[in-house]
Amino acid sequence: MGNWLGGQSSAGPSGGSLGEPSAGPSWRSSDGLSGGWPDLPAVPAHKLKDFIHAKLKPSEECLKLIDQDVDAISDFLRSSELPVWGVAKGGSYGRETVLRGYSDGTLVLFMGSFRSFRDQKENQRELLSVIEQRLKHHKKYSTSVSLGHTLEVLLSVHGQKILLQVLPAFDPLSGFGEDSSSRIYWDLKSSMDQVRAAPGEFAACFTTLQQRFFQRYPRRVKELVLLVKHWYQECQEKRMTSPSPGFSYALELLTVYAWEQGCPDEDFDIAEGVRTVLGLIKQSSELCVYWIVNYGFDDVTVRNTLLCQLRSQRPVILDPTDPTNNVGKDDGSWELLTEAAEAWLDSPSLNDMSPAQCWNVLPTSLFITPSHLLDTFIKDFLQPNEKFLEQIKKAVNIVCEFLKNNCFKDSSTKVLKAVKGGSTAKGTALKNGSDADIVVFLSSLKSYNSQIEERTLFVQEIQRQLEVFRKTQELEVEFEPSKWKAPRVLSFTLKSRILNESVDFDVLPAYDALGQLYPGFTSKAKAYKDLIALCKSSSIKGEEFSSCFTELQCKFIKSRPTKLKSLIRLVKHWYKQCERKMKPKASLPPKYALELLTVYAWEQGSGMNDFNIAEGFRTILDLVIKYQQLCIFWTVNYNFEDELIRTFLLTQIQKKRPVILDPANPTGDVGGGDRWCWHLLAKEANEWLSSLCFELQSGDSWQRVQPWKVPVVQTPGSCGAHIYPTVGI
Repeated sequence: MGNWLGGQSSAGPSGGSLGEPSAGPSWRSSDGLSGGWPDLPAVPAHKLKDFIHAKLKPSEECLKLIDQDVDAISDFLRSSELPVWGVAKGGSYGRETVLRGYSDGTLVLFMGSFRSFRDQKENQRELLSVIEQRLKHHKKYSTSVSLGHTLEVLLSVHGQKILLQVLPAFDPLSGFGEDSSSRIYWDLKSSMDQVRAAPGEFAACFTTLQQRFFQRYPRRVKELVLLVKHWYQECQEKRMTSPSPGFSYALELLTVYAWEQGCPDEDFDIAEGVRTVLGLIKQSSELCVYWIVNYGFDDVTVRNTLLCQLRSQRPVILDPTDPTNNVGKDDGSWELLTEAAEAWLDSPSLNDMSPAQCWNVLPTSLFITPSHLLDTFIKDFLQPNEKFLEQIKKAVNIVCEFLKNNCFKDSSTKVLKAVKGGSTAKGTALKNGSDADIVVFLSSLKSYNSQIEERTLFVQEIQRQLEVFRKTQELEVEFEPSKWKAPRVLSFTLKSRILNESVDFDVLPAYDALGQLYPGFTSKAKAYKDLIALCKSSSIKGEEFSSCFTELQCKFIKSRPTKLKSLIRLVKHWYKQCERKMKPKASLPPKYALELLTVYAWEQGSGMNDFNIAEGFRTILDLVIKYQQLCIFWTVNYNFEDELIRTFLLTQIQKKRPVILDPANPTGDVGGGDRWCWHLLAKEANEWLSSLCFELQSGDSWQRVQPWKVPVVQTPGSCGAHIYPTVGI
């Protein structure tokens, strides 16, 4: 069993917040962190995992012995005629983020005599004195110390020390029931106003929820937390100041947020995680991090409390169990930590590989971005900069030159052209998303059928030639295994000495259906009629050949106003948030469907080069919610004039809704009827209607942004076709 020693407390009525232990003895004392290891910023990136296991994680044996000691003191107090009806373990100890050497912890005693937050406020000090007297009557715990609002006991087991803070508290989960979260947090805010409590003063009451919150996260996330906390402690030691457990908790939450938003895989690269967290620290003036797992926007009082916090001065990192507790509030630490973060990010040890990867995580959430700041949000966080665009250009040039000059030089097959596709070609790429599509039109693919039958061979040949090419060009190429037996696309990651970061590629061999010599509508009509005939005579789906019409797809979007492309970026970012939340549970409609829906909303609702982004975004969500009615198409590349195409189009627009026809390919219905889980996307869209994105301040009041008036159904007549719509259109 461990030794119980008196701790020193600096938290009194005005010396700190309740639930935050003092720094205690020097955290570096006998922690065994030398052993040939340098200070953390000098540890090579590939050695960080070893560093954690060798120097930061406490031994399991020590933790078991400490658990026994904590259970022993709990049992003793329960048997001391005190009205203790439950206990919870908090702090680093309860969150399972204890560092080797010295760490903090709390033992929360839920008292039966506390029937409300007010009872705790009025009677906590008196009860704390009683608990101290009980401990002093037992020789083992007689050296525990109580000062003001805190009772501290130092546990020591084989050099592992935990300063345990003992706190009597009200248990709101038992008082109201765990399913009454709105009632609990409404009562919290009401009680705080009545007794004039400080923000976070009742945080200990929610220790059980805090425990559960951290239990959800995998072991490696907690190891990353240890690394970040140790780095923070090293920074504080250099400044001859003690680390704050409250600020350490803020960094723990920031680390969890980085992992959730950037890489929700249990097995991830520690160095990538560190770079991501350091990058967020550098953006501390923009940080606004929160969770709605325990509280949300449903109850008016809780909503107003939450919105007040989210609108306050950055940085904001809200305790996921207490919406009144901004643990990220700036106390002067952020500026100093930002300098240290920049130094570590620039160090050779953390850049021991090129490119130095990190996750794409924004410092704030779109959901709580006010409507008048959406343009700034897009500019700061979503719009690619010149560096990104130049990066893509260089990478595309490398691949295109390879395809044209090297890939088929000893073959009868010729590359007719290599066309850049996807979001980069359309001008709608998101920042920090270095990906590129290249469609390579080959002379040997002379029909749609030949594309299906032969593309796998060309994918394999391109991969074989690329493997040879990389050996002579100092390229690094990592191929992504295809989930298809007969792959339609070659996916790979490209690195080279002229690139600052890696770029993900999809290369698609395709039949040149439109041809280089046929710029007029006649050639388009023939290409479409051939494709329609193929689809009608077989089970082949027309969207198989969307790559054949890449140039038309890009032209359709690329020619649009800059602000519309900004709105498309915003919608794609929203889509990615939904996708991250649902994967792998659902198959969402393709992003291209949302791009087309955005163009349609703008065409029908605004049509102006300059428009209100919030209104456009609100309109798109409204259309998603009404997905079961959607029937949308364009006649810019095909229309109802040719009889065969007209008959096919009429069949297409009578299919199960939603119907969203690709303007470049009439056989491609990206709406898909019930093929994709539109209902889940609609559910998310409905929840997002309560977002700050759609709140507009008018004087002292707030109004909701209204959508544009946009029809959900297109008919041939609405597109100028002089035919009568068939029943059901």
